[in-house]
Amino acid sequence: MGYSKTFTVRWADCDANGHMRNTAYSEYAIEVRIGFLSEHGFGFEQFVAANLGPVLLREEIDYQREVRLGQTVAVDFTALGLSADGSRFKLAHDFQRGDGKAAGRIVLWGGWMDLGARRIVPPPPALLAAIQAVPRAPGWQELPPRARGP
Repeated sequence: MGYSKTFTVRWADCDANGHMRNTAYSEYAIEVRIGFLSEHGFGFEQFVAANLGPVLLREEIDYQREVRLGQTVAVDFTALGLSADGSRFKLAHDFQRGDGKAAGRIVLWGGWMDLGARRIVPPPPALLAAIQAVPRAPGWQELPPRARGP
């Protein structure tokens, strides 16, 4: 397991079926990613100063087992791929219940958006170092270069 944080499922994280709602999975994953980047020297203030933000291009969630109110869930963070210039990434989050059983998996593709130009750009050196520090998952691969265009 790579970098991980553990959460206790709150009332607000649950849906009418009594289990963790689909959007809570994404929200926990965001907390883990931003926490990792902050702990590795690139927090919210650095994003603001660089006029840069993370942008998701695709997100897939596979649900494996229910997670219910009051249960704990550990969410890990690994890299599946990164472009050579660091502008694009493919990341994974595996969710494990407190009883050790797999609860779900998120795989996402994204990049770093220049908030002025509104396009994906290579990250500044400090962010590149942080994203390169994400533990690599088996099967990690270098992503193809970003498409150039208008």
